[in-house]
Amino acid sequence: MKTLFGTDGIRGIVGHWPLTPAFVQRIGAVAGRVLIQHHGHRKKCVLMVRDTRASGPLLERALSKGLNGSGLCVWDGGILPTPALSRLVPHRRFVAGVVLSASHNPAEFNGIKFFGSQGTKLPDTLERQIEQQLESPEKEGSLLSSLTVRKDPSAPGEYLKFIRSTWPHRLLLDGYSIVLDCANGSNSFIAADLFRSLGARVHVLSNKPDGFNINRACGALHPQALSREVRRQKADIGIAFDGDGDRAIFVDEQGHVRDGDATLLMAARYLKEHGRLKKNTVVLTVMANLGLRRALGALGIRFEETPVGDKYVWRRLEETGAVLGGEQSGHVIFREHLPSGDGLLTAVQVTAILRAARSPMSALSSLMVRYPQILENVRVEKRVPLEDLPQFMAGVRRIEKELGLFGRVVVRYSGTEPLLRIMVEGPDWTTVQRHVDCLRRLSQRETAASVKDR
Repeated sequence: MKTLFGTDGIRGIVGHWPLTPAFVQRIGAVAGRVLIQHHGHRKKCVLMVRDTRASGPLLERALSKGLNGSGLCVWDGGILPTPALSRLVPHRRFVAGVVLSASHNPAEFNGIKFFGSQGTKLPDTLERQIEQQLESPEKEGSLLSSLTVRKDPSAPGEYLKFIRSTWPHRLLLDGYSIVLDCANGSNSFIAADLFRSLGARVHVLSNKPDGFNINRACGALHPQALSREVRRQKADIGIAFDGDGDRAIFVDEQGHVRDGDATLLMAARYLKEHGRLKKNTVVLTVMANLGLRRALGALGIRFEETPVGDKYVWRRLEETGAVLGGEQSGHVIFREHLPSGDGLLTAVQVTAILRAARSPMSALSSLMVRYPQILENVRVEKRVPLEDLPQFMAGVRRIEKELGLFGRVVVRYSGTEPLLRIMVEGPDWTTVQRHVDCLRRLSQRETAASVKDR
């Protein structure tokens, strides 16, 4: 069987393997048994939430049947951001949590992400165990269970209460103007109410999900409309979430987009100034811009590097004792509060930093000078190991040598889609584009030839 779990769970187009109802039910049965085996001291219940995709209820029924068959009861928390599970699962002592979402992907996609009893995403070892057991014949009777799901209407309120509790006492947002883009996703029904409860004036975009418009020309991947609205409203800040609410991208008061790198710099600077940046370290992924690395260095702040994926960022935070880490894409982990990236929590923390500093976002993020960076996604028929592409890798080494200290090359396969990701940073856009074009041609020619040979 090919590998099911990518960087962030299992994803695909609903109705096609692996997201057919029958196979999703089987995933639930197998995953349930593995989770009970590893977290048997907890009550045998799972909390399930989903985003706003029309396919969510179909997958929920199939997965719940499988989980029931393994001996787990299922609590339905409704439409909630993915990171809500990081709070609710350990707080309520569930065996695990599961979210049905494909994050930033289009509406025809969906996915399954499991969280362990401590509110963290499953480690690779448990994901491999689930995959290995899925390769074996299913136990007789485990897929014949009836469906039993209990509604959990208190989950949204409990999650919001927790997020609000992280807001500093005595700090007010009275008169502060915020524009939110909810991506027609999981934050559509809760984000505006949260910020209004803190005293802000809130204008909201893309908060009318219809099951098919999630992430469509809106949200964290498409902040252009948010940028225009911030300028039109003369707002203090704009915040864009993605479909499942685990990332946040900001727009400053001038309408400039500020990604996760800028967020990490602002947060690191503030925490260091207030003696709260434990280990004087920030955890980044390989995709972090060279400008962020140099800005942290100028502030005397160390950084650790991990592969792409916020679960790897969390693991390094645990290993080092650091409290701040994240990704350029907008996943930011404030370890003092949650063990995963949470867009709403990030929005609250960054807004509090701006308010406490009495400074506009453009000023706080000005220390970072972004190096030109282009990420090219090359669709591939098969993920040929990079070491089996000698001409492509020779091109990578040649470009790295040419760029020297003034650029980087990062190549990797996507963990969720059939894509080879080619990222090049350099001193100017022309140089970067030239190198990206070269590597794209090399990869397309060599991967096509490799697949044909096989």
